[in-house]
Amino acid sequence: MIDSHAHYDDERFDKDRDQVLKDCIAHGVTHIINAGSNIESSKKSIELAEKYPFVYAAVGVHPHDAKECDINTIETLKFLSKANKVVAIGEIGLDYHYDFSPRDTQKEWFARQIALARDLKLPIIIHDRESHSDILDIIKSEKAYEVGGVFHCFSGSKEMAREVLNLGFRIGLGGAVTFKNARRPVEVLEYVPLDMLLVETDCPYMAPEPHRGKRNWSGYIKYVLEKISEVKGIDYALAEEITSNNAIHLFKLQFGN
Repeated sequence: MIDSHAHYDDERFDKDRDQVLKDCIAHGVTHIINAGSNIESSKKSIELAEKYPFVYAAVGVHPHDAKECDINTIETLKFLSKANKVVAIGEIGLDYHYDFSPRDTQKEWFARQIALARDLKLPIIIHDRESHSDILDIIKSEKAYEVGGVFHCFSGSKEMAREVLNLGFRIGLGGAVTFKNARRPVEVLEYVPLDMLLVETDCPYMAPEPHRGKRNWSGYIKYVLEKISEVKGIDYALAEEITSNNAIHLFKLQFGN
């Protein structure tokens, strides 16, 4: 199993991070992508990747923190991206639900980080919340499709998924697809081809049923795969194999690093 989006640098893992990550291996998790949300988080993601052979890092500034970006941000991210196990720029994007950063600021730094990803030839990990139209506009104008990536924790409609797929981006699904009232995520799952799906936890957030509301971790990714198996009408092992291969291909992951 590959957890394509996690946040093990989060303070909710401070007391038992090492044990939780060891338990991931025992539960069949072979790779974890730890996504940065600001400069400090990106540095911590790299530290985790250096400490644990199965952890890889993404570096980037989340739209919540876009207001903290300055003239040095892109150069700092460019420097961090040179670390051995950085496999993506992310998570980056737009969030119009909370608007913790002004929308124009979010758009500016999303575009700048896409330009960085194109310069580095790295895929991007996209955060999109209630900002579908602007996200797609910026992806097109900045030619983000040249490097591709994944819409993590996809929250859009089937129609939105069609546009995302047409641009060559993958769809990341996590705990939300298992929720009892999850009509839209299940519709998206039914629509998206298996070879364009990634699975994720977004831990410590978004724990799946039957653990909703608890601290999430990569061991719970099996519940997402069970849902994919059920909805797609395929064996669990095949769902696991295909989604893992999708992540390996997108992020150019290695075994035994």
